[in-house]
Amino acid sequence: MDKKKQNVSRLLKLLNLPAEPDGILKAAPGVTVAGSTAELVDLACGGPDSDYFEVAYDVPGIGTVTEARVARVRNGVSANYDDPYMRRRDPDCMVMGDTLPTDKPTFEQRFEKSFEPLREKTLDWLKRQRLAVFAFVAGRRKMGMDAVVIAPENAGFFALGLAMLQGIIAPDDLPAKFKPKLIIYVAPPFRHTDFDGRQVVVHKRGEDNHDIYAYNLYLGPSAKKGVYGSLLGLGEREGWVTAHCSVVQVVTPYDNTINIMHEGASGGGKSEMLEVAQREADGRLLIGANLVTGEKRYIEIPRGCALRPAADDMALCHPSLQKGDGKLAVVDAEHSWFVRVNHITHYATDPIFEALTAQPPEPLLFLNIDAVPKSRALIWEHIEDAPQQPCPNPRVIVPRHTMRDVIDHPVSIDIRSLGVRTPPCTAENPSYGIIGIFHLLPPALSWLWRLVAPRGYANPSIVDTSGMTSEGVGSYWPFAPGLKVEHANLLLNQIVATPKVVHILCPNQHIGAWKTGFMPQWLTREYLARRGVAKFKADQICPARCPLLGHALQHLTLEGNSVTRWFLQVNTQPEVGDAVYDEGAEILTDFFHTHIREFMTPDLHPLGKTIIECCLDGGQVADYQGLIATTYVSMGQV
Repeated sequence: MDKKKQNVSRLLKLLNLPAEPDGILKAAPGVTVAGSTAELVDLACGGPDSDYFEVAYDVPGIGTVTEARVARVRNGVSANYDDPYMRRRDPDCMVMGDTLPTDKPTFEQRFEKSFEPLREKTLDWLKRQRLAVFAFVAGRRKMGMDAVVIAPENAGFFALGLAMLQGIIAPDDLPAKFKPKLIIYVAPPFRHTDFDGRQVVVHKRGEDNHDIYAYNLYLGPSAKKGVYGSLLGLGEREGWVTAHCSVVQVVTPYDNTINIMHEGASGGGKSEMLEVAQREADGRLLIGANLVTGEKRYIEIPRGCALRPAADDMALCHPSLQKGDGKLAVVDAEHSWFVRVNHITHYATDPIFEALTAQPPEPLLFLNIDAVPKSRALIWEHIEDAPQQPCPNPRVIVPRHTMRDVIDHPVSIDIRSLGVRTPPCTAENPSYGIIGIFHLLPPALSWLWRLVAPRGYANPSIVDTSGMTSEGVGSYWPFAPGLKVEHANLLLNQIVATPKVVHILCPNQHIGAWKTGFMPQWLTREYLARRGVAKFKADQICPARCPLLGHALQHLTLEGNSVTRWFLQVNTQPEVGDAVYDEGAEILTDFFHTHIREFMTPDLHPLGKTIIECCLDGGQVADYQGLIATTYVSMGQV
């Protein structure tokens, strides 16, 4: 055995793999055991001397299929998928390949056959490939799972993205007790031979292990959300949650500090909550533009709050972090952030982030960004799905430690926000776009919103964007492998145990007839940080006309500027009015009733059953206040 093979054999022993994946690697004609992202950058580009590489496979019955084209650029690696369908996550990609309890579709239910023959065929295919393998920890040490990924060597860009997102540990640096419980197998050709070109990720759980079979090369369903699913499965077994959220510490010009956790379905504004509010050329903030009259409304805030990001998409709410002080303690679950940049369409939209990605301290991975070898990838140069049709899901993976003022320790949450993408609502087109700039939610009502977690309007992150659909419990149900009711109970227990957290609801894209983008959550962030933890007085809020929206604001003043009531209570807009608002409220109510009924099972927490019955019986805001203590206002004030 030559020295290179001897070293590979030594490194594989350090991985401490179970027999099955160890057998695959020993049978493969060649194995690269990666220990750093720098190694994977070269692998992604076809070698240290290559600047361009095509990821292609010979597919039986079809021929050669090119999945992606990879370019080495000055600021990292740019990868683009040939098929526009592969540039966004398919929301129905996850299926279960085991017999453990689940509410997800099983492989046998969806494809009317056992997964085992395909699984064996997948492993046999991998044994014939040159492979890349590396180790990481899903989540954090002592709050996650030891893990290993096995991928075709020519899919180096996929391995690079996974290593950036989840971390990578050199074999010689692995702790003696490293024992992989999560194995990810990557086998792209089967997307064409067995799944009609669709994205499919199969999860196969054991009693204390979790295998993921990724049959596509878009990072979202497997390298990111697949790993997320393994953490959710672990939390379901152990009684804790990995929240689908961003977390930011907001510091006002007066040194007041507040921690905001912003949850929501894909496209709900998680990454945007970490961004500085976008200003007009004259420095003003555009609250919104009226789609009917063309009128624009602005607000002037001379100095915005400082932002200290703590998490971008996934946060561990592990029991070891909790202090029992009435607040929720969280810590980031990822090593890098998968930032969508579809809203950055020209130079100087977000100068700070543009500078970081154009001249980063270390190589980044760009997806769906139009760049050629040796150029500089620019995040506003989105690849086109069709002529004059930019891809709605351009992404860049940025290591969290390169972000300015990033927080790398647990933080205690003061405000828990839920974001919803809302369509315009007018007399001609009534809709659920009736949410004001923000609403205060009694905790019981906040729990209901997490059960339904609307995916919302014109979602840029996923393939299916029509209508109002539900991402379910905590907005992370599309990635969770187990039972809905178990996650509903975990979330309810979490909310009850953290009574000092204030819950709010925040729209993006539209408020009634006004197009707003993400300005509602940016202004909410500025306003709530300035007022701190002060309770709301009776004349400041009132029950919303739609009880599901909790309390609406009566008035909002920010740095001496009053925000018109049209943005606080949508029924006051001339283009909407009470009757159209009520139609939107009925749409929202029907949506809630449809989705919360499925949680009424014998295993649901008794308090949860009471909250759902309250909603189905037409409960009012005061009813929800009485079910779980509401701390943002004294009981009896409103």
